[in-house]
Amino acid sequence: MTGQWLAHEPEAAPRSRKTIRRALILALLAAACAPAAPVDDRGLAVCREVPDIARELTAISGLELRRPVPCDFMSKEKVNEFLKQKVKHGSTKEEIRADELTLKKFGLVPQDFDLSSSTVDLLTEQAAAFYDYDRKKLFITETASREDEEPVLAHELAHALADQKFDLGKFMRKGRNSDDGSAARLAVMEGQATWLMSEYMARKSGRSLADSPDLVRAMSGVSDSGGQFPVFESEPLYLRLTLVFPYTKGMLFQNSVFQRDGKDGFAEVFKRSPVSTAQILHPDLYFDDVKPADPDLPEPHLPHGYKGLVGGSLGELDTSVLLEQYLGKERAAEIAPHWRGSAFELRENKKAKRVVLLYAAEWDSEESAGLYLKAYREVLAKKWKHMTVASESDSAVSGDGDDGGFELRRTGKIVTSIEGREPAIH
Repeated sequence: MTGQWLAHEPEAAPRSRKTIRRALILALLAAACAPAAPVDDRGLAVCREVPDIARELTAISGLELRRPVPCDFMSKEKVNEFLKQKVKHGSTKEEIRADELTLKKFGLVPQDFDLSSSTVDLLTEQAAAFYDYDRKKLFITETASREDEEPVLAHELAHALADQKFDLGKFMRKGRNSDDGSAARLAVMEGQATWLMSEYMARKSGRSLADSPDLVRAMSGVSDSGGQFPVFESEPLYLRLTLVFPYTKGMLFQNSVFQRDGKDGFAEVFKRSPVSTAQILHPDLYFDDVKPADPDLPEPHLPHGYKGLVGGSLGELDTSVLLEQYLGKERAAEIAPHWRGSAFELRENKKAKRVVLLYAAEWDSEESAGLYLKAYREVLAKKWKHMTVASESDSAVSGDGDDGGFELRRTGKIVTSIEGREPAIH
């Protein structure tokens, strides 16, 4: 959906559907390309386990390992070095700036937040093992503890199985035109690998996820790190939740597909991939092929000089994080599942040093839209240091905030917001 230019802007602005989590996804997917450190005795011992684990994963999934998977070892320093280069070369400075601005305009990160450095530091801390689907090679890092070596090997070998059958690089590139769709595809990759890893470990103790819902819930949860990951624990809620989403919610999604389709489900999610985080969170939407709506953006009536900077969609995952951050988990759980689609765009006037956010969210009923209108009004009041309301009704509120004038409105099932216009003169 393309927003319209009005008031001295007669031409439609092409929407560049970039992802607001681009740096995180790019680095997470490609971190394994880092140069390997010399293989030590520990690395050699770990890599010798690869063939046996791969055979067991094949028995579980039905996905055959067509070629041996080379295994290597890398240092934490090499991981960090590569991630810096990947973020630098994977996105231009302007693209990263646009991503950062989007996160800041929605209030998902602080105004002084540095997306690039935070992403690099976070993933360096979290990296235990990687499968590089470009070089078809598996890496173990020194971050992996000895007790974690076997499960992380199983996880990365699950990626290798999927890659040899479906080409993971091609699979992710097909979803790059949709930010929410990219997150859903990443959840397919990581959720399946997490499920297979968990089933592999469960079978070692004579159990199976197939007939143990409690075990599925336990294995898909996030345990308390007890201070083991200080970088992760200090990051904004948005980065923390979007980092774990593909593993936790992705695993529950894969389990739902497995319960319906059995082994065929491991291939089905790649042949017909989910298109939104809503389908990951609510597998029935995936089964019924319910796609997100794409509501029209509000008409901002901006003066001459504004150009489209970045646009895309704020999926159910992002919407839920936003609500949780400002209103708590209970309100997020009450409202977010009623999300049906969204669109946003940033338009910038560099000369005036002003960025305007256009946002539209569609809901499953007028009642849900009304709840979101009230909730988003609270979000505005909390994400800004000051907010002055000029007019307010049951369906609209307008005034001034930290970055300029705003107008929040509900029309039927759609809630729209314009934020960052020139402040009103009182």
